[in-house]
Formats: sequence, C-alpha cells, structure tokens
Amino acid sequence: MMVDGPLPTMPEGNSVLVVMAHPDDAEFGCGGTIAKWAAAGKEINYVLCTSGDKGSSDRNMSPFRLAQTRRTEQANAAHALGARDVVFLSYEDGTLRNTLELRRDIVREIRRFRPDAVICQDPTMRFGGNRYLNHPDHRAAGDACLDAIYPSARDPHVFPELLLDGLEPHKVREVFMSTMQNPEVWIDVSECFERKLEGLREHKSQVGDRFDQVVERIRERSRQVARAFNLSFEMGEGYRYFRLD
Repeated sequence: MMVDGPLPTMPEGNSVLVVMAHPDDAEFGCGGTIAKWAAAGKEINYVLCTSGDKGSSDRNMSPFRLAQTRRTEQANAAHALGARDVVFLSYEDGTLRNTLELRRDIVREIRRFRPDAVICQDPTMRFGGNRYLNHPDHRAAGDACLDAIYPSARDPHVFPELLLDGLEPHKVREVFMSTMQNPEVWIDVSECFERKLEGLREHKSQVGDRFDQVVERIRERSRQVARAFNLSFEMGEGYRYFRLD
C-alpha cells in the first residue's frame, strides 16, 4: 500500500528508537535528524549492536579498553543531540551477522522501548558512488533490525521467552531507513547541523585532531548531494520511508 501525499519528515508518534551497528554511526548518518526531532519533543533512545571495539589502528589499544572509551563517547554524543538512553548489545565489532540471537536482542529492546518509529541502516546499500564501500556491520545491523520490526516484535509466538520477561508484542508504525542509495525522503537539518557536529565531536577516538577535516568533508558531501538531488537546502539527511499499517 502506498502512502497518500508527500512522505513525512517528522514521525507521527512521540517515541523513536535508533538502531545502529557502531558508536558514531548515528551521528554521521542521521545526527541532524535526531537533534531536530529531539528539539521538537520526540523521545529518542539508541540501541548499538556493537561497542566499536575494533575501531582503531593502534595495536597498543586493547579492544576492551577501546569499547569502554567508545561507550562513553556514544553516551555523551547521544545526550548532546538530545537523546535519552543508550543500550549496547555488545556484539563483536567487525563480524556482525544477522543471526536469530541478534534479532531477538533487537526485538527485546523494541518491546521494551515500544517506539512509534525506528531509524535503522540500509541493508541493501553495498556501496556509495565509487569512493565508498559500506561496512558489512552496517548491512547486518539494518537487516536484523528490519527483521526484528517485522514480523518478530509484533508476533507473540516469535521469541516467546520474552513474554516471560513481561515484554509484550509491539508494532512499530514507521521506519526511516538511513541511506545514500536512492533516498525518497530528505530531512532539512540546516538549523540542527551544529548540534550534529557537537555529537560528532564527542567521538574523540574516531575524529580526534582531524575533526575540522571531517566537518569539511561532511559539508562538501552535503553540497554535492544537494546538487545531485536538486534539493532546496544544503544540509540534508536521506531516508527510505515505510509506513506499517
């Protein structure tokens, strides 16, 4: 069934769950959207499939210590954007797969937070242009999240052990799938762009002393995207949209 009229840029309900593979994925991909929705009064929570424990080229940095650092950075970044809780599922970075175990863990958080809308990653995006290969963890997280949303979180006979924990089935109404591959919804984040940068700045282990270069790269990419899609604004974040009635 098609949605009548223009596709929405703001979720109808109040509660939003952001499901991502790694710390910093949300801030890079949809940080402006999160800041904009939080400023509009939406309650936003995060679920991170991994703790980013492989995200360093420093051989002297242990994965355990890196995960601790990145958890703290992610919590600070989420709060800078106006989000509330951050949950880490603690799967190993770099080897994430869409397993039944991962799906069940995401279903658990969907049933616990009971979001009206979910932001997730695009499992179909293998690459972007000729200068970007999408991380396999991003695809796995997006795949598992979509499978968790439908039908698993909705159906009481899927993962019935969750019922024993008091986690009743829940139907997510809207999905915003963050993507650079043929997005059909563009959200103008121009007014929230500085808040997005505040969130990114918290990921010191990832951007560190190259933060200015990262910002300029984001600005330039945004300008290129705006021209390519003939947008009326420079700072936009793109999504595929699903309405699950």
